Amino acid sequence: MAKKKREGKRKMPLYAVGQFLLRLFYFPVFRIQVRGRENLPRGGPVLLCSNHVAKRDPVILGVSQRRQIFYMAKEELFQNWFIGGLLRKLGAFPVLRGSGGADALQEAYGLLDSSGVVGVFIEGTRSKTGELGKPKTGAALLAYRTKAPVVPVCITCDGGMPHPFKRTLVNFGRPIPFEQLQMPDDSSMQLRKASRKIMEAIAALRASSLEELGQPIGESPGEGAG
Repeated sequence: MAKKKREGKRKMPLYAVGQFLLRLFYFPVFRIQVRGRENLPRGGPVLLCSNHVAKRDPVILGVSQRRQIFYMAKEELFQNWFIGGLLRKLGAFPVLRGSGGADALQEAYGLLDSSGVVGVFIEGTRSKTGELGKPKTGAALLAYRTKAPVVPVCITCDGGMPHPFKRTLVNFGRPIPFEQLQMPDDSSMQLRKASRKIMEAIAALRASSLEELGQPIGESPGEGAG
C-alpha cells in the first residue's frame, strides 16, 4: 500500500489543542518571551533552524508561534503503537536506522512541498552548557533540494540552561531566502558553507538575547561538520 503523503499546510487537530493547552503551562512556568514572531511567514514552506538546549525545545518552539512544526524523531520512539501514533498526530516523523536519514528527508521534502514548516535542530544534538555547537549539514541539504526559505531561531535561557521560573527568550530571525545561501551545488563544501551562514544568523540572535538577559556573550560556534 502506498504511503499517504503528509499535508504540511494544515494544522493537525491534536496539535492545535496541545498548542493551546501547553501555552497555559509553558509561558508562566518558563517565563517565555518571544522576539521576532512576525519573521515566521504565516504561509508557505519554511525551514525553521534552531539551536538545541533541552528536550522541551520542540514544545517551546511550538507554543511560541501559530503554525505547526514538523520534526524528525528517532525510530525507537515509534515502536510503541500508541506513542508512535501520538507522535505522528503531533507532527513527528521517524528517522529509520540504516537509511542515512533518507526516508526522513523524503518526508521533509514532501512537507515543504506542501507549504509546511519543518523544524531542524542544526547542531544535531543538545548542548550541555547552552553554548552553540557546530552545525550539521542536513538543514542546508533540505534548503538546497526544496529552495525553501530558512528562518533562524535561537532559544536562550537565563543562566544558560532552561529552568522553571527563569526567563527563556525565543528569538526568531528574518527569513533567509535560498538565494542568499549561495549554493551552486550540494557538494560537501557548499553544504558546510551554507550551514555556517545559518549558524551565524542563530549566533547573532543569541548575542542579542544574551544582551537583553544581561549575560556575557560566549565564543562563536566552530566550523560545521558533515
